[in-house]
Amino acid sequence: MSQTKPKLLIVEDDAGLQAQLKWAYPDFDVVIAGDRVSALAALRAEEPAVVTLDLGLPPDPDGTSEGFAVLNAIMALKPDTKVIVASGHGARESALQAIAGGAYDFYQKPVDIEALGLIVRRAFELHRIEAENRTLAARSGDENRVLGRMITSAPEMVRVARTIERVANTNVSVMLLGASGTGKELLARGLHEASDRRDGAFVAINCAAIPENLLESELFGHEKGAFTGAVKTTEGKIEMAHGGTLFLDEVGDIPLPLQVKLLRFLQERVIERIGSRKSIAVDTRIVCATHQDLEAMIADGRFREDLFYRLAEIVIKIPSLAERPGDAALLAKAFLGRFAREMNPQVKGFSADALAAIDAWQWPGNVRELENRVKRAVIMADAKLVHAADLDLGDTGEDDAQVLNLKTAREAADRRVIRHALARSEGNISNTAKLLGISRPTLYDLLKQYDMQA
Repeated sequence: MSQTKPKLLIVEDDAGLQAQLKWAYPDFDVVIAGDRVSALAALRAEEPAVVTLDLGLPPDPDGTSEGFAVLNAIMALKPDTKVIVASGHGARESALQAIAGGAYDFYQKPVDIEALGLIVRRAFELHRIEAENRTLAARSGDENRVLGRMITSAPEMVRVARTIERVANTNVSVMLLGASGTGKELLARGLHEASDRRDGAFVAINCAAIPENLLESELFGHEKGAFTGAVKTTEGKIEMAHGGTLFLDEVGDIPLPLQVKLLRFLQERVIERIGSRKSIAVDTRIVCATHQDLEAMIADGRFREDLFYRLAEIVIKIPSLAERPGDAALLAKAFLGRFAREMNPQVKGFSADALAAIDAWQWPGNVRELENRVKRAVIMADAKLVHAADLDLGDTGEDDAQVLNLKTAREAADRRVIRHALARSEGNISNTAKLLGISRPTLYDLLKQYDMQA
């Protein structure tokens, strides 16, 4: 059974070169076009994976305007096409402009058939890999997602997710500890959706965002006339989450008098609304989070020790984004895809310098900072690729702290670089090895040596 040859569209107005290129690549189904109209007609009819494009096309054979018009049209009609542009001697600036506009690569005239063949074959291979990745993602969901929502390839976060999955179907209270912006609410929602309470409500409240005199009413509710402005009886968040999960973010900001009332609920599973003496039984699971040091607050008398132990039956520490090598690039790509669809569809991805800047930055604001910077970059970008300057990250210099043991330093550096490369290549071993400049067997040996998962 014969296998269909991959389609290669050659956009070239020189008849002699057309014939030479057509006969030089017997492994491909070569389609020839000599101008913009025929090139775009062939693109629509044949849907080639790879296009070679001479920028000097009629009616502007000595310039590049027509070639760039074809490139822009291809990127608009079929952005996954790998376009390889031809540039004459001294036209490197045009070639680089084409790359910035979405072209895959460029070659210089006069044409070296063998060298161009290598570029074309690499382009076909990359197109095949990207198509397979899209198919797999559509078939089984993003393999880098845990708890259904969170994107990660870092073992540290995978362990957090697995812990949450193990405790989800119990009724223990869970405390999530982590810096601001690490995704505590996302994990709390994931816990709820993985539990047998998933059909109940998930209710979230930020205890730090509500004035102290209103927080009790928000949590426990109030009866009509309980205080000035209480014009009707209102359920509190604990009652609203009956049969489901209540997420208390920044639980360390709950004032001491209210901590006593919360402790009573956790012990007896009943509440009293403000202005009422009637006890109401409530079946609500509590998940809480804080970035504060609660043990220090207990020592200072600002947080009740008995409440802490009721809330922290299971404590889960969430690593910062800087402690999750490779995740910043993965998350940035996901954010870019979402924001580009919503706000700036011409943006298709990150340039190499942008990905390097993302990897190097320490992300003090964690995932929230990353999301905000990517959103701003997508809105402000005026090209198809987001560049490092669009992210406005400033100096990405390394920390001054030095590891003095060379073996430890080398292993840490190896692990960090391999994980970044795996994330950049979305787990593809061949592409990871190419990025690292090593062979596949060497990469497999390193993964085994460092007990790392691809």
